[in-house]
Amino acid sequence: MPRQSMAIVQTGPRKLEVREYPLPEIGAEDALLKLEVCGICGSDYEQYEGAIALAGPVIPGHEPLGVIEKLGAIAAKRWGVAEGDRVAVEVLLPCGYCTQCLSGAYRLCTGKGRMSAYGYTPVDIPPALWGGYAQYMYLDPHTVLHKVSKSIPAELAVMFNPLGAGIRWAVQMPGTTIGDTIVIIGPGQRGLASVIAAHEAGAEKIIVTGLARDKRKLELAKEFGATHTIDAEGHNPIEAVKEITGGRGADVVVDVAAYSPQTVVQAIDMVKRAGVVILAGVKAKPVPLLASDKIVFKEIRVQGAMGVDFKAYKPAIRIIESGRYPLEKMHTHTLPLEKAEYGIKLLAGQIPGEEAIHIALKP
Repeated sequence: MPRQSMAIVQTGPRKLEVREYPLPEIGAEDALLKLEVCGICGSDYEQYEGAIALAGPVIPGHEPLGVIEKLGAIAAKRWGVAEGDRVAVEVLLPCGYCTQCLSGAYRLCTGKGRMSAYGYTPVDIPPALWGGYAQYMYLDPHTVLHKVSKSIPAELAVMFNPLGAGIRWAVQMPGTTIGDTIVIIGPGQRGLASVIAAHEAGAEKIIVTGLARDKRKLELAKEFGATHTIDAEGHNPIEAVKEITGGRGADVVVDVAAYSPQTVVQAIDMVKRAGVVILAGVKAKPVPLLASDKIVFKEIRVQGAMGVDFKAYKPAIRIIESGRYPLEKMHTHTLPLEKAEYGIKLLAGQIPGEEAIHIALKP
């Protein structure tokens, strides 16, 4: 076993560098993870370009999948795992004691005096290895993790995070159920995961909107269970949804489109009276206020979605292990850790002539 871990460190907006950190000593309550792969999330790009402020240099990566290399005795009992087990690690590091944690909403932890998430914790907090863009990652005693079958290819098993997001945002939060109509704005990895989640929940109509360049993604959405897809550049998506629903509108609209304030307005126009709109795509720009009166007059519930929790990760992993969906078609790239910056730009659509849906970094 090596004494140090190579890691990719973000030191500022659009600044990544390779560093090495010593592997920490492991006590009774913590562990050391050897990374198999780490997924690249759309928010990694937002962090990379500076839309998400850094508290200091960090090791990015909040979708880590790996094998437990070292494990304390108390941690083994708490987590129900052993050395050599493959685990998926949740991004959040809740304190366990604040009101939010005690009420079960640990994704909104307000605990003070400690780090809060993998991929966002500064390296100046010992032992530095707080992110998945590395060979090894430290597992704090407050870590929430899940065992994952080793029979699944790592590049597919690491989809636990986007699929968990789809389950929480498209089903659990809005209450999507059998017979519902749902619109998903944005056919990226989380939009496609939302299609799978809605299909599992029994939605009758699953409508996905995208741009002309998203043709491949929209076709994949149909393989995952979408009943209708809309090219929002070639057609008026609001009118298309009205036509599909007989003028009624959708029961649920999930907006996972990043950097597009206009899709918020579309979502409010697409949803039925007393329907639900879930906003999960970071806009980084002001949202037009012209939609506010429609929220009132239609009595729409509009809710923001941040992160995933245990209740969504657990079924996500079971779906992956079931093999019911051709997830290998969503995974487009496996890249070496040293190409992290290229992978981030590729996922953001900034590499001319190349398209990506899901990317995994492999040490």
